[in-house]
Amino acid sequence: MSDAIQFNDLQAQYRSIKPSVDARIQAVLDHGQYILGPEVRELEAKLAAYTGAKHCIGVASGTEALLIALMALGVGPGDEVITTSATFVATLETIVLVGATPVCVDIDPATATIDPAAVAAAITAKTRAIVPVSLFGQCADMDAINAIAEPHGIAVIEDAAQSFGATYKDRRSCHTSLIGCTSFFPAKGLGCYGDGGAIFTDDDDLAQACREIRVHGQPQRYRHTRIGVGGRLDTIQAAVLLAKLEIFDDELAKRTAIGERYVAAFAGHNAIETHRIAPGNACSWSYFSLKSPHRDAILATLKAEGIPTAIYYPEPMHVQPAYAGKCRVAGDLAETTRWTGQVFSLPMHPYLTEEAQDRVIDAVLAGAAAAV
Repeated sequence: MSDAIQFNDLQAQYRSIKPSVDARIQAVLDHGQYILGPEVRELEAKLAAYTGAKHCIGVASGTEALLIALMALGVGPGDEVITTSATFVATLETIVLVGATPVCVDIDPATATIDPAAVAAAITAKTRAIVPVSLFGQCADMDAINAIAEPHGIAVIEDAAQSFGATYKDRRSCHTSLIGCTSFFPAKGLGCYGDGGAIFTDDDDLAQACREIRVHGQPQRYRHTRIGVGGRLDTIQAAVLLAKLEIFDDELAKRTAIGERYVAAFAGHNAIETHRIAPGNACSWSYFSLKSPHRDAILATLKAEGIPTAIYYPEPMHVQPAYAGKCRVAGDLAETTRWTGQVFSLPMHPYLTEEAQDRVIDAVLAGAAAAV
């Protein structure tokens, strides 16, 4: 259908920037430096400038970004890493992969980001790092978390896979703590045409460690001083990101306008709850999510109207079969459990017309009205 609503319309985006994307990809094909070519270095410099971070290290994915950051910090067996269970699996996955134990704490019910008070209560002598997740485009309360971590010498890694472009008290996401990690998966606000990610830090030693780890622990070819991974960002993906970075601020403004329009439409409805944008935060609206105890009825109405939806995330990560026995759960995680039973996401992208937005809004309200 020509008027079908897309959950995330990458085709419309490509049509709008086709000459730039095609030219940048062709340049890579012409020079043939497919691994760590000049576009990777150009992108790293531009992303570092955008965030305000001293260093940006392009890597193969958001997952690799988290893994390499943990490895650079020396997190390993016997260590604990405090994080949230209301997240994508990569947050916990990378902690387990380095041999550490994820410690899952509850979320703030208003924002769905990690609760600083729960973080403070979960710290033990084994705690080596805290990984707050910046969810749906909004940063966690990073000042509070950094203040909790600092007296204990605990590293804070912002999992900013969903929040590139967001700000927290006038600081860019990815530059709110010791290390920031983001993803350029195609569905992200800034996404490539495959997998990609980046690590940000002001710490020279950590940056050097991350650069070496992403190329199998090599400071120079065939000299291996660290355990590493094959975690480089492809040059072609860097080229795509450079083209998209040219329009990113404009797209961010459009996402913000749509997000605010959605929030206004659902405000005060007793069967629908929006996530609160905390004071001092500017959301990048990578996704737009609601909560409702009548989720199934609302989703059924949206499906009948041909409107795509998603659930991020249907189960807390600590109850997933692969992780049920590998986590320490601090508290009952009641808010996390409630949240995963009610959350759902609506179409959100810069090319969503007002007519399409109205269709989405009307269907959500109709589904909620039918359920109560």
